[in-house]
Amino acid sequence: MASLRLLTQPLSSPPSFSTPLFPQYPLHIPCLTSLKPSNTKKPLLYKSPTVPLALTESSDSPKSLEPNNPQYLLKQLADSFDLPQDYFVQLPRDLRIDLNDAAFDLSSGPVIDECGQELGEILLNLCRAWELADTSTSYSLARKLPELEMSLTDSAKSALGKRLVRAGMRFQSMGQYSQGELQKIAKVMITTGRLLSANTTAVEEQPKEETKMLKFGDLQVELTPDKANIGAVIGFAFGILSWQLSQGIQNIPESSFQYANDNALLLAKSLRGALLALCYTSTILSAFTSVGLVLLGRQLKSKE
Repeated sequence: MASLRLLTQPLSSPPSFSTPLFPQYPLHIPCLTSLKPSNTKKPLLYKSPTVPLALTESSDSPKSLEPNNPQYLLKQLADSFDLPQDYFVQLPRDLRIDLNDAAFDLSSGPVIDECGQELGEILLNLCRAWELADTSTSYSLARKLPELEMSLTDSAKSALGKRLVRAGMRFQSMGQYSQGELQKIAKVMITTGRLLSANTTAVEEQPKEETKMLKFGDLQVELTPDKANIGAVIGFAFGILSWQLSQGIQNIPESSFQYANDNALLLAKSLRGALLALCYTSTILSAFTSVGLVLLGRQLKSKE
């Protein structure tokens, strides 16, 4: 029995001795295992968002203008007009003239017939804003273009594309100014215009008659052979009237002048000479105008 007690007593001591040894390992092992996955997963989590960020930040690159999406390019065009309120007002005089030329190229011809009522009115108002150097109105009108793109017909898109290309060439000829805003407008405008024209090749196969327009402020007059001939007749009649008036003034003898003193007589003679010069000048200009309109009418008729 004594031997059995000696055998059993050492067996009871190891559990009491081994109890402080086991907690040492489970305390350190979870920490090591928890740190390893975190170090390996963090780079994977932060690398993936960098790809879309790089794509969005390159929206101003030339490749961003390449997508075959007219609505996207029209939005880019509208954003390019987001300029300071007095930007157009501060342009030099030569650039203001180029801006007016761009407005004429964008709105010349039967713009409402070619582009439709709604788009035609927007283009006319946009050109009027350019002529008045109204930057804020220009931006607000340009923002309406992307909304109309889906409702435009192929012929309207083709007409809009041609007008954008011509106006963009005007902006491109302005050169570098300030921070290059005008060149950005030119680049987007030409790219958008060429895309709209390229997407409507069916319309290109039907060439339209070239029309010449005369613009006097808000008044636009289309030149046709009949209108040119009518203008020539009116000019000829005005020339005859001026000639008859000059002959009537010249046939008045100076001896018939009766005035109170010599100063009044000299004033009457000077007025008579001024009227004669004016009448002769009107006669000559009317003759040249009539001849020019007749030649223009023949040229327009030959093209038809």
